[in-house]
Amino acid sequence: MSAAEGTVEVRNKLGLHLRAASLVAQTASRFSSQVWIARGKNQVSAKSITGLMTLGAEIGVKLKVRAEGEDAREAVREIQTLFVQRFGEE
Repeated sequence: MSAAEGTVEVRNKLGLHLRAASLVAQTASRFSSQVWIARGKNQVSAKSITGLMTLGAEIGVKLKVRAEGEDAREAVREIQTLFVQRFGEE
């Protein structure tokens, strides 16, 4: 089983709000890998909108993305892209 890790920074003004969390969860759910996002010691499933909302990630916050499974690298890459593109906002 392969694993991949990366870091993302919240760049959109509204932070990881409901719509952004929903996009992350939808993206993560397309992969068979387990995908987590962590802020400090608080780690949640990237496939859980509720979990992502509990991170309270506002603009400027750095998060760690980790995936384990056959498509781990692709999962991390796609989630990183969402953050870089500010979830299509602004």
